Amino acid sequence: MFDQLSDRLQSTLGDIRKRGKLTEADVDKAMREIRLALLEADVNFKVVKAFTAKVKERCLGADVLGSLNPGQQVVKIVNEELTELMGGAGRDLVFSNKGTTVILMAGLQGSGKTTATAKLAMLLKKEGKSVALAACDVYRPAAIKQLETVGKRAGAVVYQQGTDADPVEIAAWALEKAKEEGRDVLIVDTAGRLHIDSELMDELARIRKRVKPHNVLLVVDAMTGQDAVGVAESFSEAAEFDGVIISKLDGDARGGAALSVKAVTGKPILFASTGEKLGDFEHFHPDRMASRILGMGDVLSLIEKAEEQVSEEEAEELQRKMEEGQFTLEDFLKQMRQIRKMGPIGNLLGMMPGMGAMKKMKDVEVDDGELDRVEAIILSMT
Repeated sequence: MFDQLSDRLQSTLGDIRKRGKLTEADVDKAMREIRLALLEADVNFKVVKAFTAKVKERCLGADVLGSLNPGQQVVKIVNEELTELMGGAGRDLVFSNKGTTVILMAGLQGSGKTTATAKLAMLLKKEGKSVALAACDVYRPAAIKQLETVGKRAGAVVYQQGTDADPVEIAAWALEKAKEEGRDVLIVDTAGRLHIDSELMDELARIRKRVKPHNVLLVVDAMTGQDAVGVAESFSEAAEFDGVIISKLDGDARGGAALSVKAVTGKPILFASTGEKLGDFEHFHPDRMASRILGMGDVLSLIEKAEEQVSEEEAEELQRKMEEGQFTLEDFLKQMRQIRKMGPIGNLLGMMPGMGAMKKMKDVEVDDGELDRVEAIILSMT
């Protein structure tokens, strides 16, 4: 993700890093390159202008130009400002102290809203919560069937009353049912539209008034760049929402939506969909994303992914086997499968400091299919 932007910024800042002394002309040149990189990444023009102005102001300070390593100081400033641009410290969902927490999902058709609903359900289930989904999209063909299918895979109960019922009444009925069954969270999947219109906003307003959600999340498609920001801006003007879910982030080589939406709407990105599988969904951490973009890696996310697949007991057992020379091909195969579950190898490399550059090295191709071949070879030995 963000490959084009990451390459440009790393190249620009790499030149700055090498300099033992910086002048105002050097900073101006770097800001021009950063401005071009952000504009080519489809970042909102006003956001780019404000970002580069702030970075330049900080870089021209005496404590930077006069420091022993001004290049590193500039990189640090860009990292901090990128983090702030995408949401700073960020925030999480608001949960009810007692009873069922209601999350209302909104978005346009094709944004990945229904899939994001199931992905969020799976994430919350992993965090120990009992989750139910309300099928309130009665307009799109097979929308209810899709939610039932992905909801089942996510381990969530789906409440639905078919396509003839009123979405507002379905949401209210689902909330009562969730309370009766003691569900921790109810996620309401609402209908999308091809464009923002008064009918959509009116229905959202009526559902919101009826079920009083603790969180209203807007799903936007990262692949649409500035259009996604425009959608978020229009929604923020017409209907209040609390946070954004960026879908299809793994296919976004530019990053315009993720870098612009917080600055334009004032609403933070809470979650990001990073792949096609239901498990490819994570909390959005602006500081970690900024580090990835600048090639500094994201060790914390890598550790979290590893902890999901390997328990402390398993890790200690593998360590013991290695120390005693008892590590077998079966153990190796088990480890390899666990790594595959953590996500594409290319994404994992991007989380390791300095390793992201390997993906750009000549004659080095990151092909997950090679692991399938290794697995087939090992299995053929038994």
